[in-house]
Amino acid sequence: MDFQHSERSLEYQGKLTEFMDECIYPAEAVYEQQMRESGDPHHFPAILDELKAEAKKRGLWNLFHPHLGAGGTSGAGNAGSAGGDSNRPGLTNAEYAPLAEIMGRSMHLAPEACNCNAPDTGNMEVFELYGTDEHREKYLEPLLSGEIRSAFAMTEPGVASSDATNVRMSMERTDGGYVLNGRKWFTSNGMHPHLKVMIVMGKTSPDAEIHRQQSMLAVPADAPGVTIVRNLPVFGYHDREGHAEVHFKDVFVPDKDILGGEGMGFKISQDRLGPGRIHHCMRAIGMAERALELMCTRAMSRTAFGKPLANRDNIRDQIAQARIDIEQARLLTMKAAWMMDTVGNKAARQEIAAIKVAAPTMALRIVDQAIQVHGGEGVTDDTPLAAMWAGLRTLRLADGPDEVHRMTIARAELRKYRDQ
Repeated sequence: MDFQHSERSLEYQGKLTEFMDECIYPAEAVYEQQMRESGDPHHFPAILDELKAEAKKRGLWNLFHPHLGAGGTSGAGNAGSAGGDSNRPGLTNAEYAPLAEIMGRSMHLAPEACNCNAPDTGNMEVFELYGTDEHREKYLEPLLSGEIRSAFAMTEPGVASSDATNVRMSMERTDGGYVLNGRKWFTSNGMHPHLKVMIVMGKTSPDAEIHRQQSMLAVPADAPGVTIVRNLPVFGYHDREGHAEVHFKDVFVPDKDILGGEGMGFKISQDRLGPGRIHHCMRAIGMAERALELMCTRAMSRTAFGKPLANRDNIRDQIAQARIDIEQARLLTMKAAWMMDTVGNKAARQEIAAIKVAAPTMALRIVDQAIQVHGGEGVTDDTPLAAMWAGLRTLRLADGPDEVHRMTIARAELRKYRDQ
């Protein structure tokens, strides 16, 4: 198991770090000002278009994309450099891991500036793997170009949506297609002004085997019968892209817009969530690094009760433990990424589940300690810590709660002893 970064990954890391220092961090205050002045929590600020253009210019676009490299070659075989004109650099998961970590340091700006933000990354992979040529032309290519945004509608109120077999949305067969009725919520990107398409999961075959009852359909966001009801706040924050409640009433979707065929919904959801989960973990480590940096800077600059905070044993213990925890989480993430690249997502299932529990929990604890060191300022928006805390606490539920991933790990462990 070799965790040495490839030359290509190192080149991208250097270019991305320069982009963060020269463009992203200075833009954070501009972004906040433009959002405040607009008076609209879902406003698309001009600074984002400027950052996107600069990221494209620097070749830092679609870094997540694993399937195609420059000129359409596979990610594993593409030796193109970061300075090329590739729209899909084809990095492996292990090559992308440190880049996602760097972008995670500015979670509201960097991922979208580089077209590496959820849920679009997962949706792009779904369209590429399971979409038709029409889907790729109509949705995938504009998503890869950053012209449109997409949403993923799976979670429903009233059921435990961490178990995808609980999905209730009706996708009733009719002449030439399906009629959709039901409610979704926490539909990420649901409030984005550039939203054009939703990938929607529901039941097409209620009497089939339990994992073959669900299907996924590509639904235009402006289809008749689709209603964006409200945006759901997350710990009081209204994310710009939104986590929308969406109602579907007699929404007709033609046959051609089913993804992968009837009964493929559960499989697609598992295929989609594997890479998506590890991307979240990579970004969480970036948040933890920035929180530790802020905590150290604060501890060095503040004196309380006649002694610098940095000289107090409890603060030093927290800083030391934070460094240990970050390094452990990073190594587990790299192992999961390496296994995804070498033996596949299915074989790496246990490692993916483990890091999905470990990384957000670790990052949340470090952010919480950084808030404590900052005192009152830590719970305001004068630092990114409060928003980080809200995002990381939510991440322990997104893509499956900790308990589901622990269940997966425990089952795999116990299976070893049943066979003895």
